[in-house]
Amino acid sequence: MTTSGDDLLSERVAGGILPKVLTTFDMVAIFVAIVLFITNAAVIQSAGPAAFGWWIIAFALFLIPCAIVTGQLGAMFPGEGSIYLWTSKAFGPFWGFFAGFCAWWPGVLVMVATGTLTISFLGFVFPAVGGLSVQAQGGLIVAILVLAAVLAVLRFRLTQNVVNVVFLAYGLAILLIFLAGVAHLLKGNAAATNPWDFAAWSPSAEHGINFANWSFFGLAVLALLGVEVPLNMGVEIRQDRAVTRYLLWGSLAVMVAYLAATWGVMVSVPADKSAQITAVAAAVGIGLGDWAGKLVALLLAAVFFIITVVYNYSFARLIFVSGLDRRLPEAVSHVNAQKVPDVAVWIQTVLAALFTVVAFVVVPFAAAAPAEAQTEVYNVLQAAVTVIWCLSIVVLFIDVLIIVRRYRTQFEARRLASPAVFWVASIVGALASLVGVVATLSGSWTPLISNDAGSFVLFGARIAYGTWFWLVGGIALASLLVGALLYLLGAGGRQKGPA
Repeated sequence: MTTSGDDLLSERVAGGILPKVLTTFDMVAIFVAIVLFITNAAVIQSAGPAAFGWWIIAFALFLIPCAIVTGQLGAMFPGEGSIYLWTSKAFGPFWGFFAGFCAWWPGVLVMVATGTLTISFLGFVFPAVGGLSVQAQGGLIVAILVLAAVLAVLRFRLTQNVVNVVFLAYGLAILLIFLAGVAHLLKGNAAATNPWDFAAWSPSAEHGINFANWSFFGLAVLALLGVEVPLNMGVEIRQDRAVTRYLLWGSLAVMVAYLAATWGVMVSVPADKSAQITAVAAAVGIGLGDWAGKLVALLLAAVFFIITVVYNYSFARLIFVSGLDRRLPEAVSHVNAQKVPDVAVWIQTVLAALFTVVAFVVVPFAAAAPAEAQTEVYNVLQAAVTVIWCLSIVVLFIDVLIIVRRYRTQFEARRLASPAVFWVASIVGALASLVGVVATLSGSWTPLISNDAGSFVLFGARIAYGTWFWLVGGIALASLLVGALLYLLGAGGRQKGPA
């Protein structure tokens, strides 16, 4: 990599601290773990057959632009920290830290979500688990987070080997979801919902592709977040070509998986049950037998546990490099004997556990309806970090335009396409990201929280606001202010170390 006077300390030293262990296959496995939440193939069933249209549009307007931009930035500056590094190059230390915080914060709370999904699939197989109290489920999630952290701080090659095995199991589970749909039809059954009903795509249809139904596009965008995350470990990649290869093969794997699983659930599971997150396992039970459905549920429970591990070690690299650059206390950059940023991993684990205790123990304990209170807190927190994550992706699309112009030499040496391609990808992708933000603020994720205080129409899309809007927006804004405050509090440390 060509260096210049504005190199970060982390750029110069991270490669000497962390070993190069990641292959293209490893990066694809990490990409799929971060981006592919196969439960979204069930959640999007509410769109009916038009779900496939929304997927295709989101692939074209968000996933592919993200991959194009990330590929160029990763080729030019394949250092540790991805968006933290790139935004520092484009806009300087404050915005680099702020963008890094916006990309990091969602990862902490997503670990709570993956813990919840692990329990949901275990509950599909073992009803006693699903029947546990909200507080007991919270305790299980904390245990999952701790076990995931233990695995995340082991020798990275060992942990990644486990991730790779589970990645293959993930592929098997998704294949079975698709084959279950095929088997259901071959038995002479009619499709629960006809996936070939292209009339449902019509703008005049109830769930057709139009601005009034843009929440489905927002859902698809949210299901594709995280393309840049594997490059949080940029200096740990063995070969430069793995950067573009993982983006190509990982994107293809995600697109095929979402389409195949959506089809399998749609043809197998009755419409009134198809949007439940465990519908991906129920589809296999319907098409291939109860035992197969439970097998897939167990596989998915293991998958989401390992996804918790991947989120922890991937996002830990963001605060690790901030510690190296003295944006955060130096202790955050500590690595253990296995050359893994262990302090960063445990910081994230403690934070995720605290949010779990609040959402599953404290609030439900004080509420008249514990299960409802837990659902409300959980959904609001997840929606807020989704807003923040989408905003960080907008920054990513701006970064590439600045960097391509500012670092001409590096760009020409690692050029993947014409600058015009990046302009188009950035404009399209940034707009798609903003749609994800507005769709999240406009549509409540739970009927327990209203969002009907008022609304207005923009380009045919109804944008609602109310309790949900103010809760999600308020928490997102407060989180952004915390990120700025952390930077200001670290000013003394930055003055002692290189900027």
